[in-house]
Amino acid sequence: MAGEKVIIMDKMSLYLIIVLAPLFGSLLAGLFGKQIGKIGTHTVTILGLLVSTALSCYILKGFITGEEAVFNENLYTWLTVGNSLTVSVGFMVDQLTALMMVVVTSVSLMVHIYTIGYMKDDPGYQRFFSYISLFTFSMLVLLMSNNFVQLFFGWEAVGLVSYLLIGFWFKRPTAIFANLKAFLINRVGDFGFLLGIGLILAYFNAGLEYTAVFEAAPALKDTMITIIPGVEWNLMTVTCILLFIGAMGKSAQFPLHVWLPDSMEGPTPISALIHAATMVTAGIFMVTRMSPLFELSTTALTFIIVIGSITALFMGFLGIVQNDIKRVVAYSTLSQLGYMVVALGVSAYAAGMFHVMTHAFFKALLFLCAGSVIIGMHHDQDMRNMGGLRKYMPITWITMLLGSLSLIGTPFFSGFFSKDSIIEAVQFSNLPIANMAYWFLIISVFVTAFYSFRLYFLVFHGKERWKEPGFKHHADSNGEHHGLAPNQNPKESPWTMTLPLILLAIPSVIIGYYTIEPLLYGGFFGESIYIDAALHTVMASMSEHFEGAKAMGVHGFTGLPFWLALAGVIAAFVMYMVVPALPDKLKTIFKPIYTLLDNKYYIDDLYYLVFVKGSQKLGRFFWQVGDVLLIDSGIVNGSARVVAVCSAAFRKLQTGFIYTYAIAMILGLLILIVYWFYPVILKTFL
Repeated sequence: MAGEKVIIMDKMSLYLIIVLAPLFGSLLAGLFGKQIGKIGTHTVTILGLLVSTALSCYILKGFITGEEAVFNENLYTWLTVGNSLTVSVGFMVDQLTALMMVVVTSVSLMVHIYTIGYMKDDPGYQRFFSYISLFTFSMLVLLMSNNFVQLFFGWEAVGLVSYLLIGFWFKRPTAIFANLKAFLINRVGDFGFLLGIGLILAYFNAGLEYTAVFEAAPALKDTMITIIPGVEWNLMTVTCILLFIGAMGKSAQFPLHVWLPDSMEGPTPISALIHAATMVTAGIFMVTRMSPLFELSTTALTFIIVIGSITALFMGFLGIVQNDIKRVVAYSTLSQLGYMVVALGVSAYAAGMFHVMTHAFFKALLFLCAGSVIIGMHHDQDMRNMGGLRKYMPITWITMLLGSLSLIGTPFFSGFFSKDSIIEAVQFSNLPIANMAYWFLIISVFVTAFYSFRLYFLVFHGKERWKEPGFKHHADSNGEHHGLAPNQNPKESPWTMTLPLILLAIPSVIIGYYTIEPLLYGGFFGESIYIDAALHTVMASMSEHFEGAKAMGVHGFTGLPFWLALAGVIAAFVMYMVVPALPDKLKTIFKPIYTLLDNKYYIDDLYYLVFVKGSQKLGRFFWQVGDVLLIDSGIVNGSARVVAVCSAAFRKLQTGFIYTYAIAMILGLLILIVYWFYPVILKTFL
């Protein structure tokens, strides 16, 4: 027994170090940044991430070899309510957590190193390093929690730090608007998430620790609750949909997606961190963690498929018309998150998490490459001002090409194995809505390839447009002028920026090949993911058809997704390299469609009209009716007027003559006599 306690404490200490090392670096950078300087700041934060990454890799290695056991222990009791509810701070580390810990810490480590070069001249250097380390700490708390309260703490913490990072350049009005928008949209999702946790607390009678809730859930599968009088709802369906609404906010699913493109107002390193490994993957992880609940509601799973497939296709369409290099990659993130969500909906949780992992590497790579291009172009982000950068920025060029090939699902690249696995999973699903989702995902393959290589050709090939006579410095939405001078050429980024690009390009190419079999078909996730095998047979069907990574890669060249991706690349090449006048002609021909896409389906305008304008009108109504009319005019000024009128009337009665007061007294006495003797008088005369 004593030996077991020592082992538990040793593991607890290990996990505490993993979580607290980034926090320690963040506090040092934030509180003592001026004293330790820029070098000291990035040294302590990178060392903290290095420690977390190394220990996370050690834990994952233990699960791969079978030496590591699932850890689920409480560190201390935080809150006790009566005899029924205890909330503790603790860790639950299993295969799912271990995989995500490595993804988050390794990508964050690359972003930290990259930031040294990208933010070197920024006056907020120390503050930025403090924020991104705090972001990583918050995500680790979310991942490693063993109860809903701690999960919600990490959930809200990543939202708070993302608010700080998106609005990092707080003197820019657009940055302030973007971070407020992200914060408010996530409050909508988080409200649903909190209601879902509230239902679990109210009906499950199992506290808020995962294991107890999961054990209690099957007995409540058919429980009905009344929310609206006369209408009964299935408890599990309502709970799961509310939890998923939280995921819709964090993972930017339609219609709560509108904050993610605007998050590009933050520095590029944080764009990479938010989109690749931290905030947007939190929703995917949460639903996967809650698989024992979601498997009990086919309705909730169907809802998830619908939302995911709409996001995958229609957010991809928006990437076609973007001219800002970062926004193209941002809409790519939205589309790929849709793929992951669809995988969750068809109960292919392992495939969804597999895509989370591969996507983290190639999406971080694409964002950091975009940042390298932005630095090379002197902070000009408009792709129409670029072209021909291949010979000036060879490392950025080749790494972005590799990342783009992985994104579009080129056979044998990492993105191919995870993306095609999701498409295959949807094919095998027996849910009625799965057929629609399949075609949405298939069409989005072409769309993804088109906008990805539209970006690639516009940036790295063709004319060097910044040298053309009509070129002018680009002014952004804040009125700041960016871009190369007429006699300037872009140059490759420093090694602190190119080294992370090279290191991220390696897993973007090969990690899918080496991990697909253990993650999807080798039982790596064990009991960390629950699937009702009798009802949802997707993963079993996929396993029967899997013949190895090599065979899958070879077969990929004959599949419909590959040919659609190839068609997208060819279409982009023809339109932007062979016939560059064609896009403008098509824009004119299909102007209504272009206008719809350029205005992002008018969803932002609808939100502005309904919520912003609606809130203003509601506030104006309460001000004019409640404040001005009822309170000011009625209660405050009205009571003053009543007092004034009564005072004026009583003042006229005060004449100062004795006979006036005598008459008043006599009249009063008569009224009293009549009042007292009225019944006697009535009986006497009647």
